[in-house]
Amino acid sequence: MPTLQYGTTEIQYCCFVQSERKDIKIAVDLVNGVVVYTPDHVAEDQLNQVLHQKAPWITQKLEELNEVQTAVAPKEFVSGEKLPYLGRHYRLKVLKEPVQRASIQLKQGRFIAEVPQTWTQNQIEEALESKLITWYRHHGCKKVQARANYYQSLLGVTAQSLQLKTQDKRWGTCTSNGDIYINWRIVMAPMHVVDYVIVHELAHLLVPEHSEKFWQLVKSILPEYETSKEWLRVHGMELHSIG
Repeated sequence: MPTLQYGTTEIQYCCFVQSERKDIKIAVDLVNGVVVYTPDHVAEDQLNQVLHQKAPWITQKLEELNEVQTAVAPKEFVSGEKLPYLGRHYRLKVLKEPVQRASIQLKQGRFIAEVPQTWTQNQIEEALESKLITWYRHHGCKKVQARANYYQSLLGVTAQSLQLKTQDKRWGTCTSNGDIYINWRIVMAPMHVVDYVIVHELAHLLVPEHSEKFWQLVKSILPEYETSKEWLRVHGMELHSIG
């Protein structure tokens, strides 16, 4: 992914070429991060000049997104608290037991956690958050891969690879090499939202830019994709309460 160096700040961005464009457009949002749209045959010097001119504005927008994220209340990992997974919320039960380390599992409709008897609440929060993220990534990866296999067959494409990873400002990424990265936090969202993110990135294997053709392709697979897109816009910040 290309980067822009602005002072001591390194800004990652995606660049898409749109043959119908006559100028350079820069967009910044939580779902896609920093995206640059350019006409054909834009000189690298010209692109860099525009990016540096817009760097203060880009930085401001990214800071605004970060401010929104800090407004999300983190989980406290206490008994009775609700933890999300695939759109459902499961109550947490924390048990202090004679064990050496923390563990967490989804069992009989609840998240059951065991922690050492002598641990403080800070120790419990830190350990259980780490364990829960590991749990999300392990179980979520299986679910995402299964859904991706299904939609790859519908679209007639095959990703080079598909991985869950941490992406603070993106729900998914499709690289020029055909690798797809999905934000692990998406496994907390409803299944129709997970499907939308997967299809969105798989569609980029056929249509790199967010053109009318791209959105028509997404709609051909998910006719109600706008509902999922809106869910992310409204509720996306809630998924940052963990990690």
